[in-house]
Amino acid sequence: MTINSEPIFDDIPEQLITSLHREDKNRIEDGTLYLVATPIGNLDDLSLRAIKVLSGVDFIAAEDTRNSAKLLAYLGLTKPMVSYHEHNRRERGPQIVVRLKGGESCALITDAGTPAISDPGEDLVALCASEGVTVTGVPGCCAGIDALTLSGLPTARFCFEGFLSVNKSERREQLSRLAKEDRTMLLHEAPHKLRATLADLLDTLGPERRISLCRELTKKNEDIHRTTLSEAVAHYETHDPRGEYVLVIEGGESTAAEAFWQSMTVPEHVSHYIAQGMRKNDAIKAAAHDRGLPKNEIYQQVLDLN
Repeated sequence: MTINSEPIFDDIPEQLITSLHREDKNRIEDGTLYLVATPIGNLDDLSLRAIKVLSGVDFIAAEDTRNSAKLLAYLGLTKPMVSYHEHNRRERGPQIVVRLKGGESCALITDAGTPAISDPGEDLVALCASEGVTVTGVPGCCAGIDALTLSGLPTARFCFEGFLSVNKSERREQLSRLAKEDRTMLLHEAPHKLRATLADLLDTLGPERRISLCRELTKKNEDIHRTTLSEAVAHYETHDPRGEYVLVIEGGESTAAEAFWQSMTVPEHVSHYIAQGMRKNDAIKAAAHDRGLPKNEIYQQVLDLN
């Protein structure tokens, strides 16, 4: 995110500045890990309580200390920091816990969003829990929840999948599970991988499944593209993906509606659709959709028996 050099405190009314230092039930406690949500694009989304915690803890554990230093400078704060990220979590986590058990307080922050959501912070929270260290949250921005509320899709029941695996077998298993999912689904995706992910989702979930592609959330150019998977694939054939995406995908029908094919072999499943008048290739696509498997896998099983 781009950060201004002017301290944010210059724009906060005096009574709110006073509240940042008020001794209430939310005062900083020794030996406590604070999970502090940070803005995902709009710095005005940083809460007053988050500012209070960041200014009051003994040290900050940050995903990238360089990015977090810019945020602290924007707030007019100077605070000791240590890095905590995917590549040093096994070594750094126990070090942070030792400091917490010694009586220090720590704020855990990511570059953007809520720590421990699709983030190695979950390991630190689990470690603190096992060691009897108090953990509390300072709620705020979460890209997945923001996208869900803006998607126009059902919000009462949903599941969060984060990023799909790049490992082929693991990815196939994830997609197979999603094919049976009747809740609204949330995925994260980078722009350079978006086309491949949309193609996989199209093969797995079918062309008419609704999807909202959400990017630049909370920023000036926020964009919510509500469409279907087939239309999304067609759109990005002629448009370059830009920015980080949250994909909000409509859940499917309950598994009870799919039970007709459960006792069938794959060739029998394909033959069922052919008997209904489908062309062979369309029947293979339909069977792949039902089973949550790639089309070429169904094709190969049919081919092997010919």
